[in-house]
Amino acid sequence: MNPFVLADCTTVDAALAQLAGQSKQTTAVKAGGIDLLDRMKNGITDPERLINIRNIPTLRGVQETKDGVTLGPLVTLAEISEHPLLRTHYSALADAAGHAATPHIRNVATLGGNLLQHVQCWYYRSPDYKCLRKGGEECFAQEGQNQYHAIFDNGVSATIVPSSTAVALVALDASVELSSAKGKRTVPLSEFYVKPETDPTKEYVLAPEELLTAVHIPKPAAGTRSAYQKYGEKESFDWPIADAAVVLRMQGDLCQQAIIVLGAASPTPRRAKEAEALLTGKPITEANARAAGKAAMQGATPLAMNAYKLQLFPVAIYRTVLLAAGKMERDPGAVG
Repeated sequence: MNPFVLADCTTVDAALAQLAGQSKQTTAVKAGGIDLLDRMKNGITDPERLINIRNIPTLRGVQETKDGVTLGPLVTLAEISEHPLLRTHYSALADAAGHAATPHIRNVATLGGNLLQHVQCWYYRSPDYKCLRKGGEECFAQEGQNQYHAIFDNGVSATIVPSSTAVALVALDASVELSSAKGKRTVPLSEFYVKPETDPTKEYVLAPEELLTAVHIPKPAAGTRSAYQKYGEKESFDWPIADAAVVLRMQGDLCQQAIIVLGAASPTPRRAKEAEALLTGKPITEANARAAGKAAMQGATPLAMNAYKLQLFPVAIYRTVLLAAGKMERDPGAVG
């Protein structure tokens, strides 16, 4: 790890002033620092200037509004998991935050950091490979060790979205507020992550001079229920090899609208629209939930070592659909 200048900021304006005119190659923003320090130790990120935003009080907290809820990017995963409002009305997000990593990491890791973490592909994380994501010529996972990689949209890069909270927040129709010295803009989270075919070296639309300053979630309609579950190789504290967030708007026994978002399936959070269409206008039964899980695999292009996900994702989906509908307890086989 090379020497760097540390700028400790206590206001958003001070942080934005430090970011003005900087590039992502020379400057990095630190909140909890969980992912950043790993990348710095591995030589993937080598900033000359580190901007510490951990001590900016206005970037903390959960605020209920007439339109929904606004979360500061410095709210920790543990705080999200335990917050009564989020646990009651935004269960998918509370579930995603509460089953990420380990308890001591959740006490430090922030929502903004979770949304902005870089891909976990071992080729990207290794200093021995200059992969496509790092400006190289190829995605080594295409023909290499790809058992944990994408089964959709993997023609350019086989990496998967690393953020569990992003999967839940896309399902909840969230948006992010991005601030710079020039002003603010709001971006739907469904449009926040950049597809590799657009630019494989860019993971999200956040510009080098911008700071993520808020996350907005709209107020759910009456009859809305949600849930998130993830599945991994180990019983607990594992990265997901399949995860799903489900939001159902129910009227009596009928599903008026279903939103199903998959993580660990593609480079960006993936809407399973075939599964959503199958559930709309129908009762949530085990048979319909299973059919939705199978429908979600249409168009999959598994790689040499990850075809098992074609069997795992349908199970994750149908069980999370039933969990969201209140017709199944949380799966004891889920991890976290």
